[in-house]
Amino acid sequence: MREFVTDLLRRHGDDVPVFSHDHTVTHGRLRASVAAEAGLFAASGVSDGTTVAVQLPPSFTQLEVVLALWTLGARVISLDHRFTPAERAVEHALARPQFVVRAGGRIGPVFRERHELVTEHRPDGLPALTRHRLVQFSSGSTGTPKMIGRSTESVIREVVRFGAAEGMVRHGERMMLLNNTSRSFGLMGGLLHALAEGVHLVFPKGDTAQDILRTAVTHEVDFITGLPYHFVRLVNVADRSALRTVRAAFAGAEPMSPEVADGFARAYGFRVGECFGTTETGALTLDVGGASRPAVGRPLSDTTLRVRDGMVEVALDESPYLCDDGVTRYADGWLRTGDRGEFDARGNLRLLGRGDSLVVVRGNKVDLTEVEAALRSHPLVTEAIAVHDGVIEAYVGTESDSLSTEDMVRWCRQRLTGYKLPQRVHVLPALPRTSSGKLVRNPRTLAAAR
Repeated sequence: MREFVTDLLRRHGDDVPVFSHDHTVTHGRLRASVAAEAGLFAASGVSDGTTVAVQLPPSFTQLEVVLALWTLGARVISLDHRFTPAERAVEHALARPQFVVRAGGRIGPVFRERHELVTEHRPDGLPALTRHRLVQFSSGSTGTPKMIGRSTESVIREVVRFGAAEGMVRHGERMMLLNNTSRSFGLMGGLLHALAEGVHLVFPKGDTAQDILRTAVTHEVDFITGLPYHFVRLVNVADRSALRTVRAAFAGAEPMSPEVADGFARAYGFRVGECFGTTETGALTLDVGGASRPAVGRPLSDTTLRVRDGMVEVALDESPYLCDDGVTRYADGWLRTGDRGEFDARGNLRLLGRGDSLVVVRGNKVDLTEVEAALRSHPLVTEAIAVHDGVIEAYVGTESDSLSTEDMVRWCRQRLTGYKLPQRVHVLPALPRTSSGKLVRNPRTLAAAR
């Protein structure tokens, strides 16, 4: 990883911009900042194979720290700064970092370019015993997080896949990155792709529609990537003139509902594309223009996908899981993604919901994604989740103060047969999400949010 990142940092001229928020960082300034950070970490004892947990908010500082550690050959354990101490303790116990890097001072909800660093040495930490130089955790939407390792070879292949993808943002273009930069796409399709291709990354102050639209105008962005809920917000506050310079946008983390995709196209005059992948594998398909919708596009170069027993599987040389907890989706060279799917006649992958979305109610099979689609079709509902824990229970998010549980019950009765009806419906201002932005599907976590 050291040689790869060092090469990326040298690819473009000193004056070429790489990050912008209130200020702009050029490649020359980035190289100097990364070298300075690397010197400080080296003086603290970080070297090849040292394990370092990075739990910094998205910022110029966070990106520079990750790059500095990689230039030293360290294993970066990328953690979400928003986690509670209890959640963080679980991941620390699994990963056993030798150092923890966090932000000093108060952390607010808005993007800040710079943070003061606090580096803590953990005497009980362990060095890396494998070649994996990036460690992440599964989103934990349905249970205990799994520790996932990415080797240098795996990272390079993903960066090459993004570079070869049709319609992907290119040299000199400005991309507004709404994805969490501690997660897989934020690091690969955001940071490393930008360094490889000479893309100019732009960060808004926050993730409200107003923040996104204001940043698009100020920086005249060409490209936007985010999560489905970002595009929901843009549909609700449509301003076509604000995105007049944007040539393309796509969403990831979870499929975008047809209603949102169609609403965005009507509001802004172009389609939102889709990127499908997993933390274990990185990006697997990418349809920048959204032409294959409701499919998510063809497999990217250097990926092999198949559908077996209705489930999407990915060919991998080795298991991505670093801790064997007795429950793994990897066997015989194939990783089962947990997504149901099928290929259409043009070779595009169409996702049909999670494998755990099929449940049995009174002897009848119910696809919870069908229940969720009925819930989302209500004009005041912005997001919806249906879970099964003995009975079907529904959670809907809304920005309206007038939507009631009774309204949703009546709405469902008009659209779902008796055995598909949720036994309980909970109306919330917003639904809980995982650190990667996916809606939480754990019944206990959802119950705690009521």
